[in-house]
Amino acid sequence: MHRSFTKARPKHLVSPEMRLVFFFFGVTFLMLGSTYLFLLYKSHTFKSDIVEIAVKTEELKSAIVLMDDQMAFIQDESRRAEQIFTANTVLEESIRNLFDLVPERIVLSKADLTKDSLILYGITPNKEVYDFLLHAPLRSIFHRTYSSFYPIEDGWYRFVSTNYLDEEEL
Repeated sequence: MHRSFTKARPKHLVSPEMRLVFFFFGVTFLMLGSTYLFLLYKSHTFKSDIVEIAVKTEELKSAIVLMDDQMAFIQDESRRAEQIFTANTVLEESIRNLFDLVPERIVLSKADLTKDSLILYGITPNKEVYDFLLHAPLRSIFHRTYSSFYPIEDGWYRFVSTNYLDEEEL
């Protein structure tokens, strides 16, 4: 072969074209491997996030239950406060009506008001003024009315009026 027009090329086990193919296959496998590792990492973080979210969900559910209990307590307290306010308003109106009922000539020194009774202590110029101006309106309001008179030095009378409502009528 001495007489060949081309020079003999050295023969390699792997040709440059095959090296290029192996390089591209290597890059492809490297990219697939890194994608697989990335997906494994993301899968692991998603699982840990799911666990954290489940824990937070349980915490929020227990917080919601606690808030519901607190809201129920506050609503009960609000209802109770409203009842007390209403009772106080009714009591205030009753006391105002009581003092409007007492005439100017009769002076009260003490008044005991309960749910079903009223006890009045005071001074009246005479028994007739008491009977006509105070005792008659009290009899129209209460079921049982009792009065006691005690004379004092100036001719006036100290009185104690006990008035009761019967329980059936309440």
